[in-house]
Amino acid sequence: MSNEDLTFIFDLNGTIIDDMHFHTKAWHQLLNEELGANLSWNQVKLEMYGKNPEVLDRVFGKGRFSEEEALRWSIKKEENYQQEYRAHLSLIPGMREFFEKASQAGVKMALGTAAIPFNVDFVLDNLHIRDYFSAIVTADDVLLSKPNPETFTKGAELLGREPEDCIVFEDAPKGVEAAQNAGMKAVVLTTAHPKEDFDQYDNVLAFIEDYNDPFILELI
Repeated sequence: MSNEDLTFIFDLNGTIIDDMHFHTKAWHQLLNEELGANLSWNQVKLEMYGKNPEVLDRVFGKGRFSEEEALRWSIKKEENYQQEYRAHLSLIPGMREFFEKASQAGVKMALGTAAIPFNVDFVLDNLHIRDYFSAIVTADDVLLSKPNPETFTKGAELLGREPEDCIVFEDAPKGVEAAQNAGMKAVVLTTAHPKEDFDQYDNVLAFIEDYNDPFILELI
């Protein structure tokens, strides 16, 4: 595949920034202290995928919260997350250099995340990386979130690319499953999950700790 066709689609949390501990902490606090779910840390981690209202539906059952209530709790969770994480906000090692190399080589890049725009803007604007992305797909842009492939197929469509042209960068099993469902290969960041959590997927090209990995440096 030439660089003219090569397309990278990046998840955000745990893939561009190593912040999943802070998301888990914010969810753990909200679900247990505010809403009385009585979940362990590991139980919270297992539920943390998809849109925020979907997390609430999985934990408490569909219909427990109105759309307005779910939005209010969602924003509260993200405000708590941002307050805790702001002082630690930084790119995963090698990320900016990788962005630069890909950009200079003419590789098209998209963001495909289940995060709401409130969090996407927090990361992209504070780290000054918005200009690297020719397309941005957030929770507000899709009907069905990961593991449904819509987040990634929409990113490819916005860039005018076919699934086979795309490599997805992910940190979560449900994200890799979404890439597989989209017909796309994936590179896994091991920031939040060990390799064995991805054993059921056959679309993984490599596991990396950060963007200084030799495999990454040879992709372009």
